[in-house]
This record gives sequence, C-alpha cells and structure tokens, in this order.
Amino acid sequence: MGEPLEINAHVTIDQDELEWRFAPSGGPGGQHANKTATRAEVRFDVATSPSLDDYMRARLLAKLGPEVRISVDEERSQLRNRRLALERLRRQLADALLVPRNRRPTKPTRGSVQRRLDAKKRQSNRKRDRRGDGD
Repeated sequence: MGEPLEINAHVTIDQDELEWRFAPSGGPGGQHANKTATRAEVRFDVATSPSLDDYMRARLLAKLGPEVRISVDEERSQLRNRRLALERLRRQLADALLVPRNRRPTKPTRGSVQRRLDAKKRQSNRKRDRRGDGD
C-alpha cells in the first residue's frame, strides 16, 4: 500500500501524508472483534499538504475543512477496511475538487413557446366558458 493515492489526473497524494489509526471495531463479533484492531481511520491534513497547489488547497479547505477523516469498520479484515478507507478518501477529495460547469441559459424553442401559448389560450377559453352572461 505504499504507492501514491491518485485523486485525479492533476493530484496525487503520497502515502507519507496520510495518518492511519486502528482500533477494534464496535458491535458483535465475539473473540475476533475483541482482540483485533480492524477499524481503519485515515486522516489527511489538507492545510499542510505539499501535494496540493494553492487553488486546490483553497477549494478543499472551503468544502471539507482543514483535515479529512475517514473511518471504516465494515469488514472483518484490517486490510480490506484500509482499502475501503483509501477509496472513500480518494472519492471525497475528487468530488470536492470537481468544478461544476456553468449553466448556459438556453432560449425556448419556437415549438415550446407555441405549445405554452396554445395551452394558455385553451385555459382562458375554458374559464371564459364557465362564466355566466351576468343575468
């Protein structure tokens, strides 16, 4: 697990920047759960990471804060929990770095404008027909 964590095409984080902690998983599991530290918690310090440029750091700080923590205890194996934690960290950082495209407003089509006006005319006629002659 020594290879760098690739977030996207522009960002790669060295494993040395990740801080790991392990603890016993909570809940049932008998002797195995009581004596093995299978819960994996990975911590990434956004504020001091040398892998990020200023723009990326500012974006992550705004969205996620100064540090990102992921804790996984779904599997009975510490190795599988480590892999899940790394994948979740990668996905969370990639999602935070993703810049949404600006929406360019589009003009309604001629057909949609015509259908809207026809519907308004039908509704207007329907309401007009409901009115009495004022007798």
